[in-house]
Amino acid sequence: MSASVLTAVAWPYANGPRHIGHVSGFGVPSDVFSRFMRMSGHRVLMVSGSDEHGTPISVQAEKEGLTTRELVDKYHRVITEDLHGLGLSYDLFTRTTTGNHYQVVQELFLALWRNGYVVPKTEMGAISPSTGRTLPDRYIEGTCPICGYDGARGDQCDNCGNQLDPVDLKNPRSRINGETPKFIETEHLFLDLPQFIDALGTWLQTRTEWRPNVLKFSQNLIGDLRPRAITRDLDWGIPIPLDGWRDQPMKRFYVWFDAVIGYFSASVEWARRSGNPDAWREFWTGDAQGYYFMGKDNIVFHSLIWPSLLLGQNGQGAKGGEPGSFGPLNLPTEVVSSEFLTMSGSKFSTSRGTVIYVTDFLKEFGPDALRYFISVAGPENQDTDFTWEEFVRRTNFELANEWGNLVNRSISMAHKNVGAVPRPTSPTGADHELLALSRAAFDVVGGHLRRSRFKQASTEAMKVVGAANRYLSDQEPWKLKDDPERRDTVLHTALQVVQDANALLTPFLPHSAQKVHELLGGQGVWAAQPQVTEVRDLDVPDRGYPVLTGDYAAEQATWESTPIEVGRPLDKPTPLFAKLDPELGEKGPDWAPITR
Repeated sequence: MSASVLTAVAWPYANGPRHIGHVSGFGVPSDVFSRFMRMSGHRVLMVSGSDEHGTPISVQAEKEGLTTRELVDKYHRVITEDLHGLGLSYDLFTRTTTGNHYQVVQELFLALWRNGYVVPKTEMGAISPSTGRTLPDRYIEGTCPICGYDGARGDQCDNCGNQLDPVDLKNPRSRINGETPKFIETEHLFLDLPQFIDALGTWLQTRTEWRPNVLKFSQNLIGDLRPRAITRDLDWGIPIPLDGWRDQPMKRFYVWFDAVIGYFSASVEWARRSGNPDAWREFWTGDAQGYYFMGKDNIVFHSLIWPSLLLGQNGQGAKGGEPGSFGPLNLPTEVVSSEFLTMSGSKFSTSRGTVIYVTDFLKEFGPDALRYFISVAGPENQDTDFTWEEFVRRTNFELANEWGNLVNRSISMAHKNVGAVPRPTSPTGADHELLALSRAAFDVVGGHLRRSRFKQASTEAMKVVGAANRYLSDQEPWKLKDDPERRDTVLHTALQVVQDANALLTPFLPHSAQKVHELLGGQGVWAAQPQVTEVRDLDVPDRGYPVLTGDYAAEQATWESTPIEVGRPLDKPTPLFAKLDPELGEKGPDWAPITR
């Protein structure tokens, strides 16, 4: 039995719509991986949701004249629709404002508290002088006291990677309005991170297959871990379930603390909705594997802080302890971090106007062209600049000219000459060679996908497409009218490789893969798609919200070469991908024009 796989996907923040830079880090890579794992026979649980707490939510709500609840309701729905449009196959995409999430966060916190890994401490907290509102650490910028970088955040310097406190920054300023924060003395609860240094170091030594940049970055930070606040002075968040704290209207869990627990709470919610409340255990205990997908600015939360929370609730830190009510939970198998997708050399930023929203992109170009671009040319190992010129080139020459053309001419010739999948007779060496290449690709491409090497995987899959196009050009079946047996053998070989290539490309191009399946005469669901479903809160029944979920067990897609059925009727195909006007690469669309 294949190991069960948890795909834990970073939680998009619900203060606005998502742009393509967001989904290049957490969205498309996690879905390509999950679809491949399902096709390979693994039971997969892919979970995430909207991250809906914290001061920035309150700030945005004021800007839009909405309550905080109205704002997160609005953007949770927008984000859910965007991810649905991309075909991201979540088993559950939920949110952090559910009764279930509140209960799970509080229960996990109590396990940490009972084991001695949470300590009260007085610190200097930042507030806005003009509003009196707490400023979250990430909304304070200044000069790093360690390396001198001027764009350091109040919780971490992205230049040197060190953990920081806002009060340590030189020349601190609010990212919200530019004013200098006021620091006041306030009591908070802290996660005692130094108690996990030895356990984290031992664990990281076993993570030999991680991406080198993620592993080295994490190992370099272990020795500098300090206690980190898990509460904040604000009224929008999860209450603290301790005497002396629970009734304080301005004490809530810090948004980062409850958000990382969301991977687990979403799994619990999925299990409760499935009718088996303990179903989550298959993906969090024993031999289950857990893969976490996010952008590089979230590495420390997933490679050090979330594992520390798990170690603490398991009773496995320096202070020991007993597992909480959920029992021992698995640490991540791998933290799969992507770099940044940039635009004209600048990080995608709504505030700076360097933004291409997912909604706009999907309306004009559909999901698979974007999914393919992110997979083959995205920021897997280094920051990558998105350009309309490169998007047009990839779409026209790789998707339309190579893959789309192979599908179209193979099926068209078989339809015209036979009307069905032809029967092969007396295959030659050229036929055997192409079929062997196609079958071998499942091991090659699959090996890359298992290690989240999406660029190499998609490139190897397209090599099969290129080889099949060369085969047709060499064999020239359109000239074999006087040798129908040879013509039919060539066309059967080509169609078999089209079916194989379609399977190889399904994780990247699930929407067009379904269409190719149907063009080849297949029926039923080849690549299942997520569905937006309206549900009621399990613990607060008067609240409803949309979730993403789906029935992926019933899809036919498998990670292997399966013989194409001789005699299966074929209709005249329609184009798989439309070619884009080259002018788009020079000017961009009207809604995201290129400015020079």
